[in-house]
Amino acid sequence: MAYAADDSNYDESQDLEGQGPEGKEGQGEEKVTVRKQKPRWYAVQVASGCEKKVKLTLEQRVKTFDLSNLILQVEIPQTPAVKMRKDGSRHNIEEKVFPGYVLIRMALDDDAWQVVKNTPHVINFVGAEQRRAQGRGRGHVKPMPLSPGEVKRIFKQTQEQAPVVKIDMAAGDKITVLSGPFKDFEGEVIEVSPERSKLKALLSIFGRDTPVELEFNQVKKES
Repeated sequence: MAYAADDSNYDESQDLEGQGPEGKEGQGEEKVTVRKQKPRWYAVQVASGCEKKVKLTLEQRVKTFDLSNLILQVEIPQTPAVKMRKDGSRHNIEEKVFPGYVLIRMALDDDAWQVVKNTPHVINFVGAEQRRAQGRGRGHVKPMPLSPGEVKRIFKQTQEQAPVVKIDMAAGDKITVLSGPFKDFEGEVIEVSPERSKLKALLSIFGRDTPVELEFNQVKKES
C-alpha cells in the first residue's frame, strides 16, 4: 500500500537505534532520532490478525508512559459488511480496510516512536528504509506521514461505504433453496454477485437444469 511521503518536518540526524520505551540503550540495534513534530497520521504494520490487540495494548502503553499529548489516536479503519450464514441469516460485521495495519495520529518524537515500535506485535512503521552508514545489514525505516488527501479518502470510505454482503459461496457449490417459489429445491451455484446480494443457480425444474436468480438469504450452502 503506497503512502505519500512528506519529509519537510523531519530532523535528518540519525543515531544508533535500540532505546526502549524507558529510554535505556539497547545493544546491536539501531535508533532513529526525530524532534517533536505536529500531529500527523502514520501507518504501522502489525502481525496478521493482531490489529485490535495492538490498538488496545498501545492505548494502555500511552497511559503508562504518559504520552497522551504525543500519541493522540489509534484507529483500525473498518467498513460495515453483512455476512451470510449457512442457514441464510444475516450477521452484521466490520471488515478491515487495510488488514495488517493500524493508523496512528501522533506527534512523532523519540519517546512516541519508541513506545509504538516496542509495542508487542508491531512490525514497523510504513516509511522509507534508510541505508546504514556502515556495515551491510538493513537500515532503519524512517516513518512517513500519510498525506491529508489519503487520510480524508480513508476515513470518508469508512463513513460512507454502504454495507457489502459477504457470502461463503462460489460457482460449483451445492445449495438448497429456503424460501420463495423454489423452496426445498436443490441446485448448483453458477454465478455469485455480491454487489447485488444475488446469485444464479441451476435448479432441476421439470427434469431440466434451469438457471434461476436468487437472493442470498433465500439459500443455504450444503456442506
